[in-house]
Amino acid sequence: MKVLDDLLYTDEHEWVKIDGNLATIGITDYAQGELGDIVFIEYPELNSSYNKGESIGTIEAVKTVADIYMPLSGMIVELNEVLNDNPDIVNSNPFDEGWMLKLQISNMDENLNLMNAEKYKTFIS
Repeated sequence: MKVLDDLLYTDEHEWVKIDGNLATIGITDYAQGELGDIVFIEYPELNSSYNKGESIGTIEAVKTVADIYMPLSGMIVELNEVLNDNPDIVNSNPFDEGWMLKLQISNMDENLNLMNAEKYKTFIS
């Protein structure tokens, strides 16, 4: 199971890559492994704003459905439309091609509550 050192993580198993005030969001390798074969992703509305912790969509796998939670407050500025036709990319490549959305962060202080790679490894072990 992969945990990348340059990302931040939530206890809901999302990963976050911050670049300035833009954050790229996806689910972790651990999460995709627990879900199994992903068949559909329900996205939030583009250009809509959410608060940290809010459910913004779902990930449907063959045997279960899981919520996607907002790891930081902000506005959704981009969606990975490739996953509409190929949601299984999240299973094979959750960190690169399997990213789900990008958001413009409205409260940078919230990233202080995210886990670094070492804390996340301990959290899932």
